[in-house]
Amino acid sequence: MSDPNTSETSKIGAVQARDETVAEQPVREISRDGVHYVLLGTAHVSRASVEAVTSMATSGDFDAIAVELCPARHQALTRQQQWKDMDLYRIIREKKAGLVMANLALGAYQRRIAEQFGIEPGAELKAAADAAAAHELPLQLIDRDLATTLKRSYRAVPWYKRMMLSAGLVMSTVSSEEIDEEQIEKLKQGDILESTFTEFAEQSPELYEALIGERDRFMAARLRQENSANAGQRILVVVGAGHLEGLTKHLDSGQQDPQAEVDELSRVPPPTHWLKLIPWLIAAAVFTGFWLGFSRSPELGWQLVTLWVVINGGLAALGALVARAHPLTILSAMIAAPLTSLNPAVAAGMVTGLVESVLRKPRVSDLERLRDDVTTLKGWFKNPATRILLVFFFSNLGSAIGTWVAGFRIFEALS
Repeated sequence: MSDPNTSETSKIGAVQARDETVAEQPVREISRDGVHYVLLGTAHVSRASVEAVTSMATSGDFDAIAVELCPARHQALTRQQQWKDMDLYRIIREKKAGLVMANLALGAYQRRIAEQFGIEPGAELKAAADAAAAHELPLQLIDRDLATTLKRSYRAVPWYKRMMLSAGLVMSTVSSEEIDEEQIEKLKQGDILESTFTEFAEQSPELYEALIGERDRFMAARLRQENSANAGQRILVVVGAGHLEGLTKHLDSGQQDPQAEVDELSRVPPPTHWLKLIPWLIAAAVFTGFWLGFSRSPELGWQLVTLWVVINGGLAALGALVARAHPLTILSAMIAAPLTSLNPAVAAGMVTGLVESVLRKPRVSDLERLRDDVTTLKGWFKNPATRILLVFFFSNLGSAIGTWVAGFRIFEALS
């Protein structure tokens, strides 16, 4: 028979240990519009953060729990995102292939973190969501949609830096090196997105603002929006430690109407107008070159057309070949690229991606392996699902290069 005194001592010791764990985490308290907020700063790769969140969320001291998650990320954490439901045909047709590749790349980066630290990034956010469900507390998802953040971050930097940004994301995906000390410090501050783009975020104030500053404002506005009728309640807010100061500041001093601020920060800026004109100007220049060629002689005109088809189609086909596309997909790149380059509304990658998705439709088992396969370069090329996305990307890249090379060759022949 156990000694009740020993049992009571163990319980007291456990409570003290939990209190010490909570005390080690950064906490801010603020009251706004009659609502008392307790902001708990966490690290996305820390077991101590998970323990602190669990302790506070199950304490019975709060009327609701708010977390640094958007609905999409909440579903990914709590339901283990079902990649097997992904419709690649629809994704390519709706021009979302680039966004899906970025999401997969971020997921791969998080898998590397999980393997190195032995804990899934965001485990403390999942613990908060699970505690809210277990204790029947309202769960407030206050972060901005991940797709919106990625788009606004991409548009925030000058066009000439976007290739470097994309390259950095790709390298973070397929690198076999362990997360370095600088990135670990970013992770301890608690923001996966910033740590992924560490170098660029530090060198680009615009990128830092889109990744961190805007989300601080967005989450403060969402908290005010969610709790406008909750005067007298206590809300536990679980966010990465890197957001703690900014969120506290905006929650305390923000005066703009919260709905207006949410709408403003959810808007994706349109592409730069002059950049949208470039493909049409190139098409007009190529047609002009053809017209000049045929006006001089039919032989020269057909020579220019042949240059265009061979160079543009050939480089698009080479891109599809690099992506290990099906032979018929490579042929479709050769045929489609010279035509799609003259019609900027359709990209060569849309044709090749759709053809590849029909010829080599991924099986359910292929989609279920995505989380592991995208952590290596070999896996990206081996998995039929990601290979379709690579076919889309590389055939587009080949066609784009071919457009410029062929264009210059045409005007060289005319000069």
